[in-house]
Amino acid sequence: MKKIEKYLPWAIRIFVSLLFLVSAVAKMFPIWTFEKQFVDLGVASWCQAPYIARLMIALELAVSIVILQRHFLKSIVIPGTILFLAVFCVHLSIQMYKNGLMTGNCGCFGQLIPMTPFEAFIKNIITIGLLVYLYRKVSDKEKGHNNITYLIFAYVASALFMFMVFPFCPCPKDIILEGAIEQQDSIPTEKKDTLALQSETPKKEAVNQQDEKNNAVESEPTKVKSRFSEFKAFGGKKVNLNEGKKIICLFAAGCDHCRETAKELCSWARNTNDPEIYVLFMDEETNLIPEFFNESQCRFPYQIIDIPKFWTLMGMDGNTPGVFYLWNGNVIKSFEGEGVNKFNLSVLKKVCE
Repeated sequence: MKKIEKYLPWAIRIFVSLLFLVSAVAKMFPIWTFEKQFVDLGVASWCQAPYIARLMIALELAVSIVILQRHFLKSIVIPGTILFLAVFCVHLSIQMYKNGLMTGNCGCFGQLIPMTPFEAFIKNIITIGLLVYLYRKVSDKEKGHNNITYLIFAYVASALFMFMVFPFCPCPKDIILEGAIEQQDSIPTEKKDTLALQSETPKKEAVNQQDEKNNAVESEPTKVKSRFSEFKAFGGKKVNLNEGKKIICLFAAGCDHCRETAKELCSWARNTNDPEIYVLFMDEETNLIPEFFNESQCRFPYQIIDIPKFWTLMGMDGNTPGVFYLWNGNVIKSFEGEGVNKFNLSVLKKVCE
């Protein structure tokens, strides 16, 4: 019994250290998914999210370090960690109230270990319980020997590591997603069912609406300026995305679902030249682009765009992979994510007929 009491505090400290370390590392790959959580929650814009995400991960890395030393362990480190977990418990409680206990991935371990809000809540409560026990069993260093520099250094070093290993291009200004999209073209959603092509009112917004019940458009729509208008060259070739039939894909090179979508598009593209297919890659894990095309078994003309711009084009509630079918700049059909509006090649074929 005495041996258990002797070694249990150290076992808990090691466990908590590993828990925070795994949580931090899991959020790094890919880090944009963690950034997107802050945007989806309305906590930050895409210009602010990269900073917040890296600082949050740095905090978890720092906790995994300082929990193993004694400087201010009882007076600052353990209470601070409990507070950190308690704040997340409140956040998880709100999410469970809004969306349900078992809906979605809380992101606590990134995409590595999907965890529902309820599972994450239980995990945090257990960890808080262990930390409360630890608080009663440990002590700080002797009075006068505690040095706050150890804690500061752990966090600063962790933050520098995050910004050096995961660099990004700062935004010149915040981007308002909804406004940026609404000014260029309408966004098809699950509830927008008809593309109303009215020859007598070609300039009205109805030109940009979609009918998902009708699988084909009977007449050629009037040309409009789409949200993709600024992209005028792919692979050294000039392209007018507002003219004719085009398919624009928004992919992340490390996204498995994007690769599966690219494979399906490749198999179709071998038998047709219309519509033309172009890819806009998120500026994340771009070193994987050659591997992406090797796996999909063909190569589409592409550009790499920064993360804020990528999500501006995708839309606030969108997710990868994104596929947009354009005719003269009008969004006729779109797919996004892996939910009810995920990519469906047979539907796309019918719409393009």
